[in-house]
Amino acid sequence: MTTDLATAVAGWAPPPTSTSDRITSWPVGALAALLDLPAPVGPLPPLWHWLGFLDHPRQSELGEDGHPADGHFLPPIPERRRMIAGGRIRVHASLPVDEPITRMSTLDRVTVKHGRSGDMAFVTVRHDYRVESGGIAVTEEQDVVYRSQGAGQARAVVRPPAEAAPETDWRFEITPDPAMLFRFSALTYNTHRIHYDEPYVTGVEGFPGLVVHGPLLALLLLEIPRRFVPDRRVASFDYRLMTPSFAGDRLVVGGSASGGSASGDTIELAAHAVGLANSITGIVTLYP
Repeated sequence: MTTDLATAVAGWAPPPTSTSDRITSWPVGALAALLDLPAPVGPLPPLWHWLGFLDHPRQSELGEDGHPADGHFLPPIPERRRMIAGGRIRVHASLPVDEPITRMSTLDRVTVKHGRSGDMAFVTVRHDYRVESGGIAVTEEQDVVYRSQGAGQARAVVRPPAEAAPETDWRFEITPDPAMLFRFSALTYNTHRIHYDEPYVTGVEGFPGLVVHGPLLALLLLEIPRRFVPDRRVASFDYRLMTPSFAGDRLVVGGSASGGSASGDTIELAAHAVGLANSITGIVTLYP
């Protein structure tokens, strides 16, 4: 039976929420170690706030996919499957380490679209992060795609070959393996089984292997400005997940400067498995 996603999400309008947290130096150092890099000195690099504000539902509250069965911003979709689709951040000021941060979260919009694999509900949640000493430091929008899929149905995963290896100003390579995916899941308290449970991800969700986290791919894109233009500060970052990447893929992460703008230079970013089309693309704007 096909679920009518438009009907399932009609009238769903959860109210805003507000939470506070501190992002300590321990997970910051742990994420740096995951990337085989020294821990950053000073405020949080962009998107490293994902190390905080982590939900911790009871074990009995998890669904069969490892995600919470219910949640404030989880749409009421039967046999719900979840993937990160993309997001945007605007950085007005850097977020601190070991200091209080407040997050206001709001449902921005819900859109149902039809794709190759059927109907999909795109849910966008906005987060405004404030520090005690001032106003909004970071504004973030996260796009998450949900679909209704019964157990054991194969996914229509399309990974087209790359037309040609693009020339980039900066690049590095990395091969996420199961240990890296497990460590990132632990750091972000992500219990989604597609990242660590191979019998589940292949037999139930229909992927060919363990899936690399969308947030990890986004963080890898931001390593380009952090590693190669460390004297420049990120003003904004927009990213879009294109196709899944899987454990064992040798990923090429690259970026190229794309000229000036009124608010600073921009860098076009992408990551892809060797020989395949992009898994994620993005663009970062730097302050002058």
